[in-house]
Amino acid sequence: MVALETANQYVEFGIGQEQYAIPIQDIHEIIRVQEITRLPHTSYFVEGVINLRGKIVPVISLRKRFGFESVPITKRTRIIVINRQDEKVGVLVDHVNKVVRIHDMQAPPERLGTLNGTFFEGIGKSDNGLVSVLKLEHLFEEAGS
Repeated sequence: MVALETANQYVEFGIGQEQYAIPIQDIHEIIRVQEITRLPHTSYFVEGVINLRGKIVPVISLRKRFGFESVPITKRTRIIVINRQDEKVGVLVDHVNKVVRIHDMQAPPERLGTLNGTFFEGIGKSDNGLVSVLKLEHLFEEAGS
C-alpha cells in the first residue's frame, strides 16, 4: 500500500531559479551541509566526502554538474542523501522546497539549454510550476560516457 502512495511523490528542490525533483523512494534523508572533505583527482562536480554517522558518503554539486555559477553555501543549502545501488551519495542543492506530486510528466527534449536531456526522466507540473525530474544514474557519469 505504501508503494502506491509514494509512487508519484517527489522531493522538489532548487538550483538558482530552476526547480528539480527526485522520486521520494530514492531519498535516504535530507541534511544540513556539514564539513565536506575535498578529494584530489575527482570529477569536477565532486565536492568531496562527508562522514554520515560513521559512513563515508561522496557529495556531488548539482550546481557544478549543471554548469551553474558557484555561489556561497547558505542556511538553506542542503545535502540530499540518495540511495544509489548499494551506496549512499549526497547531492548538494541550493534549497529543498517540499514533497510534491507531479502531474502530466512528459519526456524531456534531447537538450535542455546546455544540458543533455539524458539527465532527466521528464518534465512535469507541480503546484510551483514546471519541474525537471532527474534521472539519477546519469548524474554520476563523466561527460561523454
